[in-house]
Formats: sequence, C-alpha cells, structure tokens
Amino acid sequence: MNRLACIFRRTAGTRSLRSLSRPLALAAMAFPVSCAFAQGYPAKPITLVVPFAAGGPSDAHMRQFAIAMGRQLGQTLVIENVGGGAGNIGPARVARAAADGYTIMQHNLGIATAPALYRNLEYNPLTDFDYLGTLVFDPSLLMARSDFPASNFNEFVAYLKANREKVTIGTSGPSRLSALLLMEAVGVKLTEVPYKGGGPAINDLVGRHIDLLSNSASLVGPLIRSGKVKAIGLTARKRLASLPEVPTLHEQGLTGFEMVVWTSLFAPRGLPRPVLERLVAGLQGALTDPDLVAHFNKTGGQIATREEASPAGLRDLVKSEVDKWGAILRRAGVKPE
Repeated sequence: MNRLACIFRRTAGTRSLRSLSRPLALAAMAFPVSCAFAQGYPAKPITLVVPFAAGGPSDAHMRQFAIAMGRQLGQTLVIENVGGGAGNIGPARVARAAADGYTIMQHNLGIATAPALYRNLEYNPLTDFDYLGTLVFDPSLLMARSDFPASNFNEFVAYLKANREKVTIGTSGPSRLSALLLMEAVGVKLTEVPYKGGGPAINDLVGRHIDLLSNSASLVGPLIRSGKVKAIGLTARKRLASLPEVPTLHEQGLTGFEMVVWTSLFAPRGLPRPVLERLVAGLQGALTDPDLVAHFNKTGGQIATREEASPAGLRDLVKSEVDKWGAILRRAGVKPE
C-alpha cells in the first residue's frame, strides 16, 4: 500500500468516524497505525531462523542469501540456528512468533515430510505459516561404490533385482526419501543402513562399506570426477549444468522419478499484507543478486523462477510434497514416531 492510499483512507476514516458503529470506528482508528507500520518496515534487523545446526549446507546457503536479501530490504538479516528435533524445534517456535515481519524462517523438504514422520508435531506446515517463496532446488545424485558391478543403468537395475536385500544403501535425512523412491520404482527391497549425517555415509561409500547412497549433487561432484564413487543418476527431472555428463534417473527409464531438496522461506501466519509483499519482493530481488547467483551456480543449486519464489508457488509446492511423500512413506510401511 502506498503513502497516498494511506493518507486517503486515513482522512476518509476520520471524517466519517462519528457515523460508524463502534466496531467499525475502532477499526478505522487503528488503520493509520497499520499504514505507518507498513511504511516504516523494516525498521530493525530481521531474525532469520534456520532450523538446523550451524555449518551445514542449509546454513551456508542462508548466510549468503541473508546478505543478498538484506541489500534488497535495506536492513540486516540475523541468522539464528535453532537446531534439534529433526528440524522441528525451529518451525514450532516460528509458528508461535509475532506475525510482524521481524521473524522469518528457512526450511526445506523436511517440513513437508514431517507430518508423515512425527505424531505430535507442534506446528502444521499447511496452516501455521505464511508462505513467502522458494529460493533454490538442490537435486541429489544416486551413487554406487567405485567397484559396483554395473557399467550402465540397465545392468544396475538388473543387479538390484537379482540381489535385492544383499544390496546396501545408506540413508540419512533426504537420502532416505531417495532410497524409498528407488525401491518403489524398481520394485525391490534393499537393506537400509542408517546414518546420523551425510558425511559418515559418504565416507563409507568411498571406503566401499556400503553399495549405494543418494546425496546432494552440490557436494559430490569432486568424488564423481576423481572416480572415488560411480554416478548412477540425478534425482531431478533435468540435468545439472555443473554435472552435464550425468543423466537423470527419469531419462534413463525411471519415469517420473524426482527427489529434490528445496529451500524456502516462511513466516508466522497473519503478516500484514504490505509486510508480506515487502518480504516477497526482497526474496525475489535477492535471487537476482550477482553474488548469490554465483554462489548457487558454484554449488549446483537451481535458482527458483519468479513464480516458484512466490507465496502461491510455495503453497502449491508444500501441498504437493506433503501429499506425495506422505503416500510414499505409508506405502513403505513407515510409521510416525
């Protein structure tokens, strides 16, 4: 809302105040306060909650993003890492925060899988937040140990079907989703080896202690190029510019296969509309920042389109991902903890 609109409505409200019923009169009296707040926003630093420990991929992305969005808003974004609870403590806290635009949150695909994985969530991803938009998509890469006995994709699938549970696949966070989707797509049950983090799982794949692993494509390029692991296929629908030689699983025959970790921005539900619009404009502007674009190009992240970096785009994404992964997890027999 622009300054002229605020002045006009404030004047109109004042002239007709005596003719209004008491509830409407009170609303008219409050309107100038809302306008003044929107015009001055942001007047102080904004807290950006990252629901994961400092030092991880999400944290690295968001520290770069915070600088770019801060330039757009003319205000500092302060990263606050609120880890723990498998990424659920941060969202619960933000859902209870004041809807004034001074607390926002980054989250990823995990917020959409949480309802199917946890019984007693203290937030609802579909109802407790205002959606701001998506920043970036980070595909995973399905890899095998360097001496895995398959020289092409058809041989790979044939080996899985012939050996089934003898084949081990590391799982940790999003990599488990890739594993479940792979097993469903191929029609086999593999032996899952759970890890507390991606680092130890990658080490075991390089050391040939497990057969397969899916991990962020932005992290494993050097391993592929050095021959320490064998690339099987990307979990996205399109190839990556940073790894053009690696085909997708979709194009190799697993039609529709897609597991992409997305990074998005949320806020407590009920933001004033002008504040919501200001934040969305800041997000979209940040995604054109040359430094941020260079960062995502280097790491292999696929920057969201303007449509994806919007409230409507994120709303559709979260709803579709909640439905998709809820169904896959149920079919795999995964019970909420």
